[in-house]
Amino acid sequence: MPAKDLPYRPGVGIMLFNEHGLVLVARRIDMVSEAWQMPQGGIDDGEAPLDAAFRELEEEIGTAKAELLAETEDWLNYDLPKDLVPVLWKGRFRGQTQKWFALRFTGTDADIDIETEKPEFLEWKWAEVEVLPDLIVPFKRDLYAELARRFGPLAEALRGGN
Repeated sequence: MPAKDLPYRPGVGIMLFNEHGLVLVARRIDMVSEAWQMPQGGIDDGEAPLDAAFRELEEEIGTAKAELLAETEDWLNYDLPKDLVPVLWKGRFRGQTQKWFALRFTGTDADIDIETEKPEFLEWKWAEVEVLPDLIVPFKRDLYAELARRFGPLAEALRGGN
């Protein structure tokens, strides 16, 4: 089946802000490139998107110490490059449709532990919202630019102490 006829995989993404308005990004274990990403993942059957976001945080960075700041009203899509469609998710999806959440991290850096039961990341860091599109793989850059536009004002508010 052509990629354009495949459905999108439902998922969530998390823009996790620290108290300085910086965003957590991590470098995947399974990629040779220097691409960094925000935590994200699929939604289990019957699971609410916000519950999935907190579960993904726990699974990927070892903690869900966070509180909700905002969420996208709509679902945002990205398409995989054609050569990745047959490789990822057993070729069942053309990309993902994601509900994104902006969360404020309520823990400390010591609470973040990427050496989880099923590690996905090699390393993590805090990054400025403005550089997020430059850190991600090319096929997700437009998505990250849109997220920076939508959630960027939250970084400024956090830096300002609001």
